[in-house]
Amino acid sequence: MAAQALAKQKALEKKAKTYKLPLGELALFTQQIASLLQAGLPLVQCLEALQDQTEDACFRIVIRDVRGDISQGNSFSSAVKKFPNAFNNLFCSMVEAGEASGGLAEILMKVAGYFESTVKLTKKVKSAMTYPIAVIGLAFALVNVLLIFVIPVFAAMFADFGAKLPAPTQFLIDLSNFLKTWWWALGAAGYGFWFGLNKFTATPNGRRTKDKFLVKAPIFGNLVHKIALSRFCRTYATLIRSGVPILRTLEIVSASSGMVQIEDACEEVAKHVSQGGQVSEVLAANEFFPPMMKHMVKAGESTGNVDGMMNKIADFYDVECEATVAALTSLIEPMLIVFLGVVVGGIVMAMFLPIFQLGAVAGGMS
Repeated sequence: MAAQALAKQKALEKKAKTYKLPLGELALFTQQIASLLQAGLPLVQCLEALQDQTEDACFRIVIRDVRGDISQGNSFSSAVKKFPNAFNNLFCSMVEAGEASGGLAEILMKVAGYFESTVKLTKKVKSAMTYPIAVIGLAFALVNVLLIFVIPVFAAMFADFGAKLPAPTQFLIDLSNFLKTWWWALGAAGYGFWFGLNKFTATPNGRRTKDKFLVKAPIFGNLVHKIALSRFCRTYATLIRSGVPILRTLEIVSASSGMVQIEDACEEVAKHVSQGGQVSEVLAANEFFPPMMKHMVKAGESTGNVDGMMNKIADFYDVECEATVAALTSLIEPMLIVFLGVVVGGIVMAMFLPIFQLGAVAGGMS
């Protein structure tokens, strides 16, 4: 029994080293530690309290190790950097900035707000996509059931007529026979395509192609673009307001963006700024950033309030994203109903067409 417990503990210790903390959990952790620090508790005591109340066994080990590191005289930022999967680049950099400025609690509160807004937007997009994905999946399953199990019954009945069937009916019967015989080949081909696509998008050229397609994709491209712009502005504003140097800010924004277009822009901005230029000058020459954003950043630079302007832009795009999600939800629902009606109704009509023409079809028997 003791050996099993020891083996389980060792497995947890190993898993904790590469444990990936969900962003929602990281937001909650950041909010809690910021609140405890503002209440006047020492950092080690804050971590001890959070370790005791955390239900996730792996994250409890992570907090324990971070607390142990700090107790030995290491900084909070160096301790969390040892767990890059649990604490992302943005969190580590903000902790470092908070330690340097002496305002760790205030900076962590800002980071918690940033994480919470990101999680909120992500949840809204996911909830909007759940309905259409579920309906499309249900439609796909229903069509396959009709083609593989129902249509063969009709096909056997029509075979007794001995007459040529209408083209739509014959096409569905041929498709049904093909699916019954080659379903495994289609499954293997689908898996091969998915595997190859993932391999391709993992390459630099493939990733660039994927990101360009996502932004220009019909229906959802506009939403993806707005989310990317909002994340860029919010991250930039949060880091600059917390006292992170601009070149380090651009490095973190680039790493956390997840989009090639923003990574390229951050690299250009970093080169331009290091030579004494302005951020707005690079954004003005980059078609990924809309004119409104370029003008607002330029206005922020002229008034010395770039982070404030970036926050306003992020707020604007967050509202735009919510409006786009609402519009897409209301648009997708009737489109899906029409799609289902056409597909299922078309199959039913094709299978009953010979029955409607029963006199002519049965005439072939005489």
